[in-house]
Amino acid sequence: MKKRILGVNARGDQLTVGAIGLGCMGLSQSYPPFPPKDEGIKFLRTAVEHGVDFFDTSEVYAIYRNEELVGEALEPVRDQVKLATKGGWDIQDGKVVGVDSRPATLRRALEGSLRRLRTDHIDLYYIHRVDPKVPIEEVAGAMKNFFDEGKILHWGISEPAVETLCKADAVFHVTAIQNEYSLWFREIEQEMLPTLDELQIGLVPFSPLGKGALTGGVSKDQQFASNDIRHTIPRFNDEKLLAKNVEQLERLKQFALEHETTPARLALAWLLHQRDWIVPIPGTKKIHRLEENIGAADLEFSTEDWATLQSIADGVSIVGDRYDAKNLALVGK
Repeated sequence: MKKRILGVNARGDQLTVGAIGLGCMGLSQSYPPFPPKDEGIKFLRTAVEHGVDFFDTSEVYAIYRNEELVGEALEPVRDQVKLATKGGWDIQDGKVVGVDSRPATLRRALEGSLRRLRTDHIDLYYIHRVDPKVPIEEVAGAMKNFFDEGKILHWGISEPAVETLCKADAVFHVTAIQNEYSLWFREIEQEMLPTLDELQIGLVPFSPLGKGALTGGVSKDQQFASNDIRHTIPRFNDEKLLAKNVEQLERLKQFALEHETTPARLALAWLLHQRDWIVPIPGTKKIHRLEENIGAADLEFSTEDWATLQSIADGVSIVGDRYDAKNLALVGK
C-alpha cells in the first residue's frame, strides 16, 4: 500500500503509515454481529498480509476486550505495524462512568493498554475525549513524560476544539488528531483543517464511510439492532431523516458506476485527496470490504473527474445529529 507521513512528533520523528488504516472497534462493539475471537484474530492478521499497517483501538472498546484482541492478533507481527489506542476514561466495575484525564489516570490507562496490546510502546496514543476538569496543558505534560520514558512515540487528541488543540500543541507537539470527517460530515473544514495546516498536525478520520451509509449498504427504511450504535443516532434512527440522507447519495452511486468503482472507494479517495497527511481508518470485519477500502489508495482521476466528485460532495447536506445528546456533550471541548 502507498505510504503517508501522518505527522511528526516533538523530536521530528515521522509517523509513516499506509494510506488506509483499520478501525478495529467494530470487531467487538457498536456494529453487530461480532465475530468469534479466532475469526477476529484471523481477520486482523489477514489485513496485515494485505498491506494494512495502522490499527486503531481504545481501552473503552468493549471495555478492554478490543485491545486484548488486537494485541493477541498482532503480537507476531508487531514490528510490521503501528498501533494507535486511546485512554482517558473513568472505568469502574467494567463500566464507563465519565472522562478522566488526570495524569495518574492516564498513566494507569497507558500501562493497561501496553499490557493488553502486548507491546512496550504505543505508536500513537490519544486522549479519547477532552476532560473539561483537567487543563489540557497538564495532559500534554503527562504525554511528554510518557514520551520521554519511551512508552509512546507520538500523541494525539480525539475530537478536540481548535482552542484546546492549540493549547496542547504549545506545550508538547501533537502528531495527529482523530475526528469524524467524510463526505457525510465536513464540519471540521471550517476551522480545524486550516489549524492542522498551520500547526503541521495530521488527521485520522474515523467513520470515513459515514457509519456504513457511504458504502451504499444502508437502505432508506433500514432498522438497526439495539446494540448497533446507529440505533442511538438521529440521522439513522429517525426514518424520515434516514430516507432523506440516503437519497442524497444517489449521485455518488451513479458516479461510482460510471467509473467502474464503488461508493466506498470514492468516499475514501475523496478524503485522501483533501490533504496528503490524512489517513482514514474505515472499520470492517469482512475481507472483501477490506480489499475494497484499501483499493481507494490507488484510485486516480482526471482533474475534471475530481471536480465532479467535489461537486457531488458539496451537494450532500446530511440532516440529523451525528451523536445522541449524551455523546455530543463529550466533544468539542
